[in-house]
Amino acid sequence: MGAKRTVCLDRKKLKDVEDKVVKINGCDAKPEINYPCPWLFKVIGLSCREIERAIEEVVGVSSYSITYSNVSTSGKYHSLNLEMEVISEEHRLGLYQNLADHDSIKVVI
Repeated sequence: MGAKRTVCLDRKKLKDVEDKVVKINGCDAKPEINYPCPWLFKVIGLSCREIERAIEEVVGVSSYSITYSNVSTSGKYHSLNLEMEVISEEHRLGLYQNLADHDSIKVVI
């Protein structure tokens, strides 16, 4: 595993991520989440190995589990489930953004 990586976002970037999440869910109200709590990210990319490496780079030494999820019909895209404890909204959204920004990851849900 790599060195521990601090996950943080400035307030504007945090607001942008929150707005995207609300638009995706199609509702105006934010869900009430009690932190710390377990969180599941679905991470999609071209290669399971590359997705695993990207997760390791982003998450660092934090405890997490990865399970295989699916492969597209064409076999081009693979998805893995990343489950870990998030300690705050900023932590959760920071992980989401850092995973989404990684070159080896196409989509994070």
